[in-house]
Amino acid sequence: MAAEDSKDILKKRLPKKIREVPDCYFLPRRSWPSALAIYGAVCAASFGAGMLLEVWINKKIKEDSGIIWEMDK
Repeated sequence: MAAEDSKDILKKRLPKKIREVPDCYFLPRRSWPSALAIYGAVCAASFGAGMLLEVWINKKIKEDSGIIWEMDK
C-alpha cells in the first residue's frame, strides 16, 4: 500500500504539460516559413535601401565635386 501511495503522490506532483519557454520574449513566435519570409523581406529591403543610398551619395559627390576642390585654393 505504501508503494502505491507514493506512486500516486508522484503522479499528482508531476506537471501534466511542461511549458515551452521561448528563447527571447520580445519577438512574437511565428512559424518557420512565416518568419523566414518576413525577416528575409526586411533584410532584402534594407539591402536595397543601402544600394539606393549609395547611388544617391555617389550622384551628390559627382554634382558637388567642383565645390569641394575649390576650397583647397
